[in-house]
Amino acid sequence: MGSINPTPQIFDIVIYGGTSATVAAAIQSARNGLTVGVVSPDSHIGGIQIEGLGFTDIDNHVEFQNSTTVGGLALELHQRISAVYGRKDRLDEVMRKGIKDPEVWRFESRVAEKVIREWLAEFPSITIIYGELVEGRSVGKDGNHITSIILESGETILGKVFMDCTYEGDLLAAAGISTVVGRESNSKYGESLAGIREQTPYRQFTTPIDPYVVPGDPSSGLLYGVSDEPFGNPGDGDSHLAAFSFRVPLTDVPSNKIPLSPPEDYRSSDYDLHRRFALAGGEFYVPKLRLPSRKTDLIGSEATLATDLLGMNDRWATGSRRVRREILKEATRFTKGLLWFWATDPCVPEEVRNAWSALGYPKDEFPDNDHFPRQLYVRDARRMVSDYVITEHTASRDSGEAQVEDPIAVAFWPTDFHAARRIVRDGAVHNEGFVFKDGHRWRPFGVAYRAVVPKREEATNLFAPTCPSSTHVGYGAVRLEHQFYSIAQACAFAAQVALEKNVAVQDVPYEDLKPKLVKGGIVVDVNAVGVPVFPDEE
Repeated sequence: MGSINPTPQIFDIVIYGGTSATVAAAIQSARNGLTVGVVSPDSHIGGIQIEGLGFTDIDNHVEFQNSTTVGGLALELHQRISAVYGRKDRLDEVMRKGIKDPEVWRFESRVAEKVIREWLAEFPSITIIYGELVEGRSVGKDGNHITSIILESGETILGKVFMDCTYEGDLLAAAGISTVVGRESNSKYGESLAGIREQTPYRQFTTPIDPYVVPGDPSSGLLYGVSDEPFGNPGDGDSHLAAFSFRVPLTDVPSNKIPLSPPEDYRSSDYDLHRRFALAGGEFYVPKLRLPSRKTDLIGSEATLATDLLGMNDRWATGSRRVRREILKEATRFTKGLLWFWATDPCVPEEVRNAWSALGYPKDEFPDNDHFPRQLYVRDARRMVSDYVITEHTASRDSGEAQVEDPIAVAFWPTDFHAARRIVRDGAVHNEGFVFKDGHRWRPFGVAYRAVVPKREEATNLFAPTCPSSTHVGYGAVRLEHQFYSIAQACAFAAQVALEKNVAVQDVPYEDLKPKLVKGGIVVDVNAVGVPVFPDEE
């Protein structure tokens, strides 16, 4: 496992990526009797679930219960995790009786990684190869049929069907598949939530904060983290991404705690915006110990100024490995410094300081990375553009399109995307682009099979479970880890049908695919999962 062989290896299914979708696609393909080559550019396989995200987006909001969509391998993962915690009987009861219990879905990254590692090891037909696509010409094609990928090591991997299970769509780009990055204009697909937001009420500054190094003096430059980009025109598209962040676990358990400390290159001035915010009466949030073993999961958007890295990750999606390393390094430096700032700076209210200073990095998490997450939470990167596109209308209750006739999973989440920019507007700092719970009457919807296969002229043997054909708005409702599990598992079944029938992925008959999805436990009936209840309609 992970060795380099000068003779090209050939597999039925080649999966590029190390995310949650990788796990689901590999395991289901192996269970289908196929040989699987997992090519992971990451040294740890499991995606953000093994990098701090343990406060799952399952049953964690008052307005809806989305555990009704969790089935198949997504449910099996949680059953295996719950068995470690001795709560599997409770999880089984929750599912059997339809109980809403968010606690039963939460976990530690170290536990998730161990479960995933052991789960993958159960299948001899899964070969794991650690390596990255060579920069440049890395995909071999015979017309519109992908034949191979070439790694940085020089190794060539041959396959019959390929899957891009990266968060960034790196294989899509290398294979010449149409993709898009950033926010579409609202006129592109007629989406009211698209593009630059005229108003961003969620997590907005409610008191004007001067953005300049010398207050009132634009010539002095802007505070760290504030962009000089003009606001622009509401509704226009741009290349900005939803803010990334680290899903940082911290703990207050003395025996498992490494005290917070400043990074070696800590710059106090980087947090002058936060100081002004505090002096203006802005409220900092206090972290919550929401995971087993008394750990946090810092979401990034808990407050106006939290750990979301607005505008700092725009180059990530299409960036080279060098660019991504630079972004990761700066994001790590800033985030560690921010935690230190909250725990020690005199401008922070004492009760908030005390709450943060009581925490530390868990000794039992990420021991190979100074107990800090190795990856950012990539909320938004490349998205495939195919013949069918998931849009705001797909996710809208009142003015939405008809439910699709080829669902391979159900997405049950609001059109949720974090702020994209921190800019100057009307002489003050302004967070722009967050959409969450601000009036949109959304609905659960079936994820169309057509959204995970490319245009026929571009490739006939490729799937994109983590970067489906969708707009910025549409993707906001799809981008959950348990939904990636279901979509990727469905792609594995579709690959099986395509190979058995010797047809292009675009020609997989849905009447042949659907029974496999249902037998595999994937929830595809959108009418059986419930709907959100909006407070003003109760």
